[in-house]
This record gives sequence, C-alpha cells and structure tokens, in this order.
Amino acid sequence: MDKNDAYILERQVGFVMRRAVQRHIAIFSALIPEMTPTQFAALAKLCELGQASQNELGRLTSMDVATIKGVVDRLRARELITSAPLESDKRRLMLAPTRKGRAMYRKYAAQAAEVSRQTLAPLDEGEQRQLMQLLERII
Repeated sequence: MDKNDAYILERQVGFVMRRAVQRHIAIFSALIPEMTPTQFAALAKLCELGQASQNELGRLTSMDVATIKGVVDRLRARELITSAPLESDKRRLMLAPTRKGRAMYRKYAAQAAEVSRQTLAPLDEGEQRQLMQLLERII
C-alpha cells in the first residue's frame, strides 16, 4: 500500500475538528468556569427567545433529546431557568430564564464572544470568515 493512500489519523477531518473543539472548550472553561458550553448555549438561546419548549430549545441549539434534558435539569437545579407545562398541552414543557439566569447570561456574554475570538485568533480575518463559511456549508 502506498503511504499516501494509508489512513493517517492526523489527516482525518473528524480528528482535526475534534482537536479544534477541544481547544475551544479549554478556552471556554478558562473564561467561563461556572458552566459548560452546552449550558451556556441553552441559556443564551433561551434569553434571546424569552421562552421555548424543551424540544424547541434542543433543536435550536443542536442538542439531542437526552442532552437537552440533562442541560435543562442542571440549569433548573441552579435556578437559572424555570419550567412549566404548557397550558394547552401539558405534555410540552415550556422553559424561561429566571432573573438569576438572565444575570448569568449578561455576566458572561462578552466572555463568550471572547471565546470565539480566541478560538479563531490563529487565523487572519479573511481566514476566519472563510473557515466559518466552509463549516456552515458542511453542516
């Protein structure tokens, strides 16, 4: 087998993307130690919307059912969000940020933007735009 045809882990897109995500998470953890990226994403989206069903929040933050349930449970335990059954359909759980949740979001919104800035810092502005455009094309 020719060496160029061999499977080289370090040249695989999944491996490289996972390494980039690990770097991003390390930066996130250093700047926002009080919550995980998935918790912040859910809280940020909920603050943006005002309220949403758990299912809708999961879809909008690209989290599967099990993940969003765990994230919601942790945010609710920390009193950052509230949940209540929808009046017209008791099976649907409606979520809303609490005052404490909105304050937490405001406290970390600038740091969250800084996480993205630091993650992309090795690239110049054109490369940053290009990377984001390319990533958006493959999702």
